[in-house]
Amino acid sequence: MGEQYGRRRTETLDYVQAMLGQLRTMALSERCDMLAYLIEMAYLEASDIIRGERPHRVGQGRGVGEGRGVGEGRVGECRLELDVGGNKRDRAS
Repeated sequence: MGEQYGRRRTETLDYVQAMLGQLRTMALSERCDMLAYLIEMAYLEASDIIRGERPHRVGQGRGVGEGRGVGEGRVGECRLELDVGGNKRDRAS
């Protein structure tokens, strides 16, 4: 069962990486340099996860707060969010 999960996870990450590569090409063709850069960072992150060079969850293996998932911030942490109109706003947790 664990082997099936590992294989499915690898296949999913391979697919995500392939889609990110295509999205980056599209962004570059439309001269959206910043968007292409951000997509490339996601592509590289997927590559690192696939190779086992980076944990697949935020906060894994970092000692304090280990295992904390996305959206589970620390007390007093400040986050930058976008509202529906795309405007930035700071929010203290």
